[in-house]
Amino acid sequence: MNQQQNMTQLAAQVGEELQARNQMLVTAESCTGGMIGAVCTDVSGSSSWFFGGIISYANEAKMRALSVKEETLSSCGAVSEETVKEMCAGALALGGDVAVAVSGVAGPNGGSVEKPVGCVYIGWQWRDEEAVAMRFQFVGDRQAVREATVLAALQGIKKRYENLKK
Repeated sequence: MNQQQNMTQLAAQVGEELQARNQMLVTAESCTGGMIGAVCTDVSGSSSWFFGGIISYANEAKMRALSVKEETLSSCGAVSEETVKEMCAGALALGGDVAVAVSGVAGPNGGSVEKPVGCVYIGWQWRDEEAVAMRFQFVGDRQAVREATVLAALQGIKKRYENLKK
């Protein structure tokens, strides 16, 4: 199975979990440029569990479309836990029940000592709950980092539902 098939299969599994709970996913994507949404909509019937999403690549888009605070971007940076948490809240304000937000340095340029290429923050938020975020350090070229981000974003949702079953 290739990486595209892996991503689509995982999206289908997440979709089944969302649909079983009558919930919809909303995305806020930066470094993935819409790949999470694309993978979700590759699944037939995803309109029953995928609300939609925002590609907020520029900081201005994060502020305007998702209400990320300018102070957050200037003090913490676009690639930060604080920013993805605010992106989640902004996405949920649009609709849906579960938000996932991603922001990172896909490369090959743009990295720093603190946030090297492959550094990605992913946030998740369920309606009426606090957002949670994690930092990841992925390896590979730009495409590999973006694909790893999509997989980790969806795995975070799947893991949450698996933990609820325990």
